[in-house]
Amino acid sequence: MILSKTQLSEKMKFLILSFLKSSLFNSFVFVFLTFTIPSFAQDFKVKKIGKSLNHPWGIAVYGDDEVLVTERGGYLFKVNLKNGSKIKIKNTPKVFSVRQGGLLDVLVDQNSISQKNVYLCYSSNLPSGSSTSLMVGRIEGNLLTSQKVLFKANNISDSGLHFGCRLAILKDHIYMSIGDRGFRNQAQDFKSHSGSIIRVNKFDGSTKGMKSANSWPSEIFTKGHRNPQGMAVNRKTNEIWINEHGPKGGDEINIIKAGRNYGWPLVTYGEEYWGGKVGQGITSLAGYEDPIWYWVPSIAPSGMTFYDKNMFPEFNGHLLVSSLKFKSIYLVELSSDLPFRERVLFKNRFGRIRDIEQLFDGSILIISDEKKGGLYRIYR
Repeated sequence: MILSKTQLSEKMKFLILSFLKSSLFNSFVFVFLTFTIPSFAQDFKVKKIGKSLNHPWGIAVYGDDEVLVTERGGYLFKVNLKNGSKIKIKNTPKVFSVRQGGLLDVLVDQNSISQKNVYLCYSSNLPSGSSTSLMVGRIEGNLLTSQKVLFKANNISDSGLHFGCRLAILKDHIYMSIGDRGFRNQAQDFKSHSGSIIRVNKFDGSTKGMKSANSWPSEIFTKGHRNPQGMAVNRKTNEIWINEHGPKGGDEINIIKAGRNYGWPLVTYGEEYWGGKVGQGITSLAGYEDPIWYWVPSIAPSGMTFYDKNMFPEFNGHLLVSSLKFKSIYLVELSSDLPFRERVLFKNRFGRIRDIEQLFDGSILIISDEKKGGLYRIYR
């Protein structure tokens, strides 16, 4: 059973009261309890990189001094971190820019042999609606070239909700999250890509050599997700972690494992926005995976990254999660490769934080998803 932050706090209070009522207290033995919580240095420096961006959604490190940033409206920029200049990359895919849809995540394959492959996750515009889609290409000058659409989800809809659209690469495979598009029961339809994590070969989008799980289509890696908008590779364990939005409460962190079902909408810590239970109104059920961490109330998690650099040693080995609702960074501390507590950093400093990445030097990049949002570097 995983305890939330609130439950952990209540458990601590119970233990303190139990101790004070013990024989030691009744024997007039005065004990001073000190709970040591690691202090976090206050010498952060923050710099806004370049001019404002209109609802930026994804960041990807492109080189030592360059990153790629998407704007939800359909634009991709290469940004110089030293002088803040940006180049608009042309020839990007046309997108379904409705509500939460548009040009969303961007990922650079750092292991590309020659030129770096650039992956884009976006809502593609189709005659009957839109589909969460995946494209690969290369940047030459200010053009996206060598384009190839690797995947289009089959849960086509004109809804502007819950696209998912986070990316991660592990070995020769690329993983992409797909939300339920607001049609929750489709997340348990095993022929639909709705509410799933997709895995395909990063070179051609095929599933050659992959075994299907549970008689599902071979590209479906996991099912039962609502709207996963954070994805990161734990290099220590070679696992992929995701975070996903719950309804009212019940945001989750999950470790994805082939063929597993993560329960939405049957099992959740959340409830309906207007009150009342979702699904079976329970938080755990045999045959479905429990989250390894969850939030009640919701924090609206989006991007996340495992921090493994030395600029901020107090973050090393832990997980950084960006929050939209509370406009903060959540430091989720790990012990034995699982979360055990969290800290909230930079509350209300930047606006709605959509994505977070670490640079090679250990500094941290974030983007604020606002009409006049921006790219920020946090460093020492």
